[in-house]
Amino acid sequence: MAMSKAKEVVSSNPVVVFSKTYCPFCDQVKRLLSQLGASFKAIELDKESDGSEIQAALAEWTGQRTVPNVFIGGNHIGGCDTTTSMHKGGKLVPLLTQAGAITTSSS
Repeated sequence: MAMSKAKEVVSSNPVVVFSKTYCPFCDQVKRLLSQLGASFKAIELDKESDGSEIQAALAEWTGQRTVPNVFIGGNHIGGCDTTTSMHKGGKLVPLLTQAGAITTSSS
C-alpha cells in the first residue's frame, strides 16, 4: 500500500520531496526549491499516519532510507547533498524546467 501511494504521488507531481518537519537537510532542500521558484509537493513523513511504511517503501524502491528523498520528473534524484551539488553544477534548474516545475519567463 505504501509503495503504491509513494509511486502515485511521484507520478502525479513534477517534484516531490519526502521529508520530515524537524530535518534540517529537508528544510535546506525545500528552501532551495522555493528560492528557485519550483513548485513541489512535500510529503512530511513524520506527519503522515503511514510515514514509516512510506519511508520503508522508498528504501526498497530507491535504495535510500534517509530524508530528504527527492524526485524530479518521476526520477529519483537523491538527498540533500545530491540535490545541492546538482544545483551548483547547473543541472538542477534545467531538470526542474523540463519536469514543468519551473516556468521560465522570457526576459
